[in-house]
Amino acid sequence: MSRLFPRSLFGQTLLILLAGLAVSHAIGAWLYTADREEAVRAIGGLALAQRVANVTQLVATAPAEWRERIVASSSDPSFRVSLSAQPPAFSAGTDDPASQAIGDFLAGRLPDGTVRQIRVAVSAMAGPPYAMAHGHPMRMGPMMHAAGAWRGLEVAVQLAGGPWLSFASLLPETGPAVSRQFVLSMAVMAAIILAVSIWAVRRVTAPLGTIAEAAERLGKDITAKPLAEIGTVEMRQAATAFNGMQARLRRFVDDRTRMLAAISHDLRTPLTSLRLRAEDVENAGERERMLAAIDEMTVMVEATLAFARDEAAAAPRRKIDVTALVASIVDDMASDGRAVTMAAAPSVICECEPGALKRALSNLIDNAVKYGKIAHVSIQALPGTIDIAIDDEGPGIPPEELTRVFQPFYRLEESRSRDTGGIGLGLAIALSVVQAHGGEIALANRPDGGLRATVSLPV
Repeated sequence: MSRLFPRSLFGQTLLILLAGLAVSHAIGAWLYTADREEAVRAIGGLALAQRVANVTQLVATAPAEWRERIVASSSDPSFRVSLSAQPPAFSAGTDDPASQAIGDFLAGRLPDGTVRQIRVAVSAMAGPPYAMAHGHPMRMGPMMHAAGAWRGLEVAVQLAGGPWLSFASLLPETGPAVSRQFVLSMAVMAAIILAVSIWAVRRVTAPLGTIAEAAERLGKDITAKPLAEIGTVEMRQAATAFNGMQARLRRFVDDRTRMLAAISHDLRTPLTSLRLRAEDVENAGERERMLAAIDEMTVMVEATLAFARDEAAAAPRRKIDVTALVASIVDDMASDGRAVTMAAAPSVICECEPGALKRALSNLIDNAVKYGKIAHVSIQALPGTIDIAIDDEGPGIPPEELTRVFQPFYRLEESRSRDTGGIGLGLAIALSVVQAHGGEIALANRPDGGLRATVSLPV
């Protein structure tokens, strides 16, 4: 069930609106039908009662020799009228509310002294519509059938002179519950409300997508353009808060970078002093150990300073051929006698900082050569991304260490020891550069042995 429920805010909001629309339409249709039934009953009963009153008043005021002709001319298949000396036998009782209401209406419409008594009976129809005339059914026409359910109406009025004037007809119970016009009107209203709802929900949720895109840009580039503070009050507040957060993050990164660069730079002076003092040590073995430790500290300081400098500097980006860039790195390393190979690959254009990207890829290929004996480089262009795979033939990395090796100054005890000359910044620098380009680096142990580093860059 959860799979059918939309995950986006736009889909969920639209679903809630449509559910409310369906419920409101259903309730509205029910109320309309109920109200229509009441209207049909009231109008139908009023019309028949008025017709009975008119015929009764006409017969009561007409000469006796005219009454039969008036009764015959007033009668039709849906409204039977008869004149008799005896009261007719009703097929239903006369004490229900509908019978009493019609009787009161007739009594109020007929002048005083015109009639002696009025009897009204309303009966339920169990079968097809028909009119009762002295117990004999009279079938209605097709138009009467289409009107809906019906009730039998029987009225007997005793005139002042003594004879009984009898009426038999049908009262409409309900009209058709659903008509073509009703369905069409509901469909038109639903379409209009649906279109307005889609427009309104998309207008409300669209700024959230803008904020998400801005957050993604911020994750790739801390110096990205601030978010435009436009739109609704809530959107402007969110944009203002986002821009404030971005400014604070930029200041934090800048302060950290400047502090790291200053510390690395200031450490050069005491290291130089230590080197001068160590060279005066008479014990040759102790002097060499001290100088080695100082050299190692110097290398770490220089690497840290370079790392800080690279993070602080943001060179302009331009479109280059990534395949040609990787090929130049492989050729330079191969000419230095390193075991590096590259599979043939088509030209792939990408917008990047060539110097920074070259350094990141050089670090990865250099690691593969140092710790995996040989580096095999391949490039694959995928929809939307460029995958650069660097395979080695080394022992690999324990699975729990695959993400930790990207931490600055982190080194594995065995395969990433100090004896190889690394200080633990190569992968950190590579990851920082690649992420600044909107890409990612993934390490994985190959099934047939060795490690694979995959650099994914957006095209």
